[in-house]
Amino acid sequence: MKCVLKASRVIFSVFLWLGVFHIQTTEAQYFGRNKPSYKAFNFKVYQTPHFEIYHYLKNDSVLNRLAQLSEQWYTLHASLFKDSIKKLNPIIFYNDQADFQQTTAIMGDIGIGTGGVTEALKNRVVLPIASSYAQTDHVLGHELVHAFQYNLLLSGDSGSLNNLRYLPLWMIEGMAEYFSIGSVDANTSMWMRDAVANNDFPSINEMTRSYKYFPYRYGQCFWAMVGKTWGDSLIIPIFRETIHSGYSQALKKVLGYDEYTLSGMWKNAMVNHYQRYLDQALTIPIGRKIIFAKTAGDMNISPAISPDGKHVIFFSEKDAFTFELYLADARTGRIIRKISSTIHNSEVDDFNYIESAGAWSPDGKKFAFTIFANGRNKLMIVNVDKGRTIGEYEIPGVPSFSNPTWNPVNDQIAVTGMVEGKNSLYIYNLKTGQVKQLTFDNYAYMQPSWSSDGKLLAFSTDKPLKSGASIDIKGGTNLGTINVETLETHLFYVFPGAKNLNPLFSPDNKSLFFLSNRDGFRNLYQYSPDSAKVQQLTSYFTGITGITEFSPALSVARKQDLLTYSYYYGGKYSIYSAAISDFKPVSVRADSVNFDAATLPPIKRAGSNIVDNHLLTRLDMPLAPKDSFKTVRFRPKFKLDYISNASVGVATSRFGTGMAGSVYAIFSDIVGQNQIFTSAAVNGEISTCGGQVAYLNSKHKFNWGLSLSHIPYIYGYYDNTDNRTDTIGMFYEKIFEEKLSLFVFRPLSQTRRLEFGLSSAWYWYRIDRWNYVYNTTYGWYLDNKEIRPHPSGFLAHNINGAYVIDNSVFGMTAPIRGKRARFGLEKNIGDLNFYTLTVDYRHYWYFKPYTIAFRGFHYGRYGKNAEDSRLTNMFLGYSWYVRGFDMANYENNPNFSLDDLSGSRMALTNLELRFPLTGPKNYAFIKSGFLYSDFSLFCDAGIAWTKNTYPTLKWKKDSSNERIPIVSVGPSLRINVLGYMVLEPFYAFPLQNGKFSKPVFGINFLPGW
Repeated sequence: MKCVLKASRVIFSVFLWLGVFHIQTTEAQYFGRNKPSYKAFNFKVYQTPHFEIYHYLKNDSVLNRLAQLSEQWYTLHASLFKDSIKKLNPIIFYNDQADFQQTTAIMGDIGIGTGGVTEALKNRVVLPIASSYAQTDHVLGHELVHAFQYNLLLSGDSGSLNNLRYLPLWMIEGMAEYFSIGSVDANTSMWMRDAVANNDFPSINEMTRSYKYFPYRYGQCFWAMVGKTWGDSLIIPIFRETIHSGYSQALKKVLGYDEYTLSGMWKNAMVNHYQRYLDQALTIPIGRKIIFAKTAGDMNISPAISPDGKHVIFFSEKDAFTFELYLADARTGRIIRKISSTIHNSEVDDFNYIESAGAWSPDGKKFAFTIFANGRNKLMIVNVDKGRTIGEYEIPGVPSFSNPTWNPVNDQIAVTGMVEGKNSLYIYNLKTGQVKQLTFDNYAYMQPSWSSDGKLLAFSTDKPLKSGASIDIKGGTNLGTINVETLETHLFYVFPGAKNLNPLFSPDNKSLFFLSNRDGFRNLYQYSPDSAKVQQLTSYFTGITGITEFSPALSVARKQDLLTYSYYYGGKYSIYSAAISDFKPVSVRADSVNFDAATLPPIKRAGSNIVDNHLLTRLDMPLAPKDSFKTVRFRPKFKLDYISNASVGVATSRFGTGMAGSVYAIFSDIVGQNQIFTSAAVNGEISTCGGQVAYLNSKHKFNWGLSLSHIPYIYGYYDNTDNRTDTIGMFYEKIFEEKLSLFVFRPLSQTRRLEFGLSSAWYWYRIDRWNYVYNTTYGWYLDNKEIRPHPSGFLAHNINGAYVIDNSVFGMTAPIRGKRARFGLEKNIGDLNFYTLTVDYRHYWYFKPYTIAFRGFHYGRYGKNAEDSRLTNMFLGYSWYVRGFDMANYENNPNFSLDDLSGSRMALTNLELRFPLTGPKNYAFIKSGFLYSDFSLFCDAGIAWTKNTYPTLKWKKDSSNERIPIVSVGPSLRINVLGYMVLEPFYAFPLQNGKFSKPVFGINFLPGW
């Protein structure tokens, strides 16, 4: 019966794992990236009539401006929603994007593409101060729409957060964009023109179900059509009805049309409006397409051409799901090498690739660009020829900066810098380390570029052309230059009210190239300051752009008649190279501004105009009285962050069936620096209930916490100690762990951390026997239950530490690039004394589209009591270790038994060849918008041993003291189930148990390693 005993223990352990999984993961995650607290944020509270603003700003003028903006948006949104938020709504401001990425208010990673977040249960709006006044204003207005949406969901009889499942993302995000931007938006119009030009305009159903159609842009466009046709006053009734019955019924009930009819009306409005511009525009860009989807990725952005015009460096997601920096030939597009990657540069948290490009040194041998590292922006400089990092530089006194530009005649680098919510121009000297501030007012100065003599900087700014005028809250920007010695500034009267961005000096310094949306498109222009002459160089149906309107999309070679630009078409971003002489300039008036092509159709409103009128009259709104603002004492305000649905797990096998369930909740203070985790689990009966409460403090660099837990572990086996032929005893051995823990972890970066822990635990036992008695009339039936003698309990103290690395990139179902490693050591003292060693190393080599994955793993107990009978042996045969051995029958195998799978020490290695089977186009072999899966061929091998046995690399053992490895091979399929879990059905051939004659089918419920 010995083999059966150990096999059955596997089954009942799984029951418990299903129940207490969330409990065990509270203290620390095994792998995963970190959200480091590089600095402590000492928040203050600024109270307004409707908000509590949490901030650490030292600049009162910036704080008051943010407070006024918040109150303005509240007034506008309250009139649209015909609702009010009863309690003061929290808004948490961070001084810059680097600080925002460290936020503890929002769980999970915050990437460079996240401009703000609104969290539901506390209705917290969390965002950084952006580069310009208009950008911050837009994000704030967008997120406060979400605050009203959540308030509507949680108040009265409108519904609950569970009703979010009825609300498609385009409805939520599109409404936030429409209410905060309106129906005049050149960027969204460009996306819609592209969809019309490529005959790829979605139906409402396609927009709902496919990730292909960006919900912000298409949702905004749809709501503009609804508002302008039937009236903005009907948008909230549609939203309310959707909460209860879904969008299809809501549209039909409120508007009187089904979704198919509305889809047709919407598409016709788009086609009729935008096709009339098609004949006026070029669909074939000027120059040569050098970087595009077939040679790189779908998104090739921020091109920077070398001074001699021979090379271009750009960002692309060419190799995986992350943006990396590449070097290519500027004339042919041949990619020469990868310049930098967050995978290889593990200290780099992220690249600032959305609204910042890089800069070449005057000799074309070095390249500088901005990164996020250690909670700040840093300037990274690499050797272009060798692709090696030369150095990383902080700019003293400027924690956040972007848009570096290298002086053509020396080692000065100019940047746009953000300090205490104010955006100014700075110059940093690489040799001396000195910093010089160039601008000192309250306006934003962005995207600087040097003249070829190093005397002037061109820039884009939200500073008005007329002295004393207000900043354009619609985001209009003007062009200007500044003398870096005298600080004399000139603004140019060019396309007032338009977004005029990305200014670059021509090689002869006589003119500026720039991008503008002055006619609703995004085209290239040239301005001559001496003559005040403006010429249009392109007339494209879509436009020259990056990911956002503020993304750099243009680069000029200082020593050549050559420029590069990124062009948006077909939902992709390609890079073109063109001689300046190839363009055909057309003179245009400097005051020629018309946004008809930027207006989302229909052009003429038939319904009530609330949204656009509100946005136009914001400047005329009276400011909130200054005495209505006040600073109050910070209070933690612990509230519920999250409560899970009750989860239930069921497992069955030839040894029986078991069920387990759990529920957990998370509480935190208002800024998320203190968290409380509670969890409860049940595993079949009252005596096997488990629970945990834990506290985590993540305010400082060293995160620390405490936990108190009661966790049962259950094992089962059959036995017949009474030697009765009509009775079989089913033994349930229960081990109860009552544990107090102190844990500390120090994230060194997003990819590396140190973990430390102390714990004290009491373990005690209970053994129940259920007797199954055979009756000739009724067959087997349960007779009784009895409590049997059990081992005495024991006290265990534990000291542990670990070093963890994880810079891997997750694909559709498992990591595809990078590496993971965990090196851990534990010392147990008390009634049991032993060491536990963990070495887990995983590496993923990506050869598009294939991945070779390797894992090497050792886990073992060493020392005096490492093999005490009160400790359960490790089991190698789990399917997530070596597939194909957990359910096999070994009774007739003369060379191998189930004992060979258990011990106090084990080692294993896994090798897989993975490739994407179904998923996104250009990545998987079979295109699918909802089914994401990877196919793999695997080889698993492992060995378990004890102090009295020894491992040996043989196929057959020569003595009972030897332990030989087990090996299995086969195919597997990992399936991403709607983002909730990864299933892995596999077909394994256990080579020590029948080889290819006894294949085993199984399913793993764990994520891919």
